Amino acid sequence: MATKETKQAYSPGLAGVIAGETQICWVDPNAGLMYRGYDIHEMAEKASFEEVAYLLLNGELPDVEELSKFTSEIALARMLPKQVLDALRLMPKEAHPMDMLRTGVSMLGAFDPELNDHSHAANIRKAIRLIAKVSTLITDGYRIAHGEHPLPERADLTIAGNLFYKLHGEVPQDWQIQMMDTILILYADHEFNASTFAARVTASTLADIYAAVTSACAALKGPLHGGANEESMKMLEEIKTPNRAEAWLKEKLAAKEKIMGFGHRVYKEGDSRVPLMREIARDLGKRTGKEQWVPICENLEEAMEREKHLCANVDLYAAPVFWMLGFPPALNTPIFAASRVAGWCAHVVEQHDNNRLIRPRSLYTGPKLRPYPGSASDGSQERRS
Repeated sequence: MATKETKQAYSPGLAGVIAGETQICWVDPNAGLMYRGYDIHEMAEKASFEEVAYLLLNGELPDVEELSKFTSEIALARMLPKQVLDALRLMPKEAHPMDMLRTGVSMLGAFDPELNDHSHAANIRKAIRLIAKVSTLITDGYRIAHGEHPLPERADLTIAGNLFYKLHGEVPQDWQIQMMDTILILYADHEFNASTFAARVTASTLADIYAAVTSACAALKGPLHGGANEESMKMLEEIKTPNRAEAWLKEKLAAKEKIMGFGHRVYKEGDSRVPLMREIARDLGKRTGKEQWVPICENLEEAMEREKHLCANVDLYAAPVFWMLGFPPALNTPIFAASRVAGWCAHVVEQHDNNRLIRPRSLYTGPKLRPYPGSASDGSQERRS
């Protein structure tokens, strides 16, 4: 007879549950964010994305020589195997870019000679290759889906510059690269968010880093995670003008519809990344003549605070930022992935270095123990042959 278990505390969605230790990132509920002890706001203003990626993977900031070597390694590792490009060409033209990215990441694993070497050094080398190739999967996949040929690699461009060039065929201006660097830094890691936790769960089984990042891509796609910034742009386009924002919001709330770009499981005093993203959006609005987006977002923020006491998260402002930089909304989440892959890889390395299988319990709410029809405990004379 089964022993009765003591009922454990249950937190829906694991809210507030400490699921592990990490030295990589700390999300302060009072609107703070640190990578390896460095404040996100300082790095977003001064660092490059490659510098932050190095920090996440290695624990310390690189010196000039280390950064140059790391940046070069990423640039030289961007090219995709021909077989992966051929596979992307077999995808339906209407496939979402995140589906193409997830499929591409999974396929890349088979071409990595160090796939099943989970040593620290091998994982770092694979992480560099993944950070390099994820951005190429995004740009080449998008061009293929739209009947265009992928562009050749430019080793002289950083990841930020390469995203622009590989999509549009033009080398971006310095201010565009600087803005994209800031955006990539803001998205690079965020503690045990859904996609990162998915990566760590997969890695904890001692699956390879490509399998873990494939899991992360799958989790990121959902509109309650990375897909939120794509949905946020649809919302802003529906509102159209700042003076319609409050009425639109009240109408949606009355219908009990989900409002994208608001609320966060951890932050209680607002998303620490919002002020920087808001200022990027304001600057871009002036540069592009599309200054309506920030006032719409600000009016939504004010109304949501009054109605639901919810603060905006970074996706609210990231959506128009990507749009004004010339990226279609379907690429919002993949660009998020081009940044977050650095954090995912750092977490997989950390998980493998100090591994313990992640295997939580569930709270059973089904029927009590009952006899199978025809069994002795059923009391029936019928027996199944």
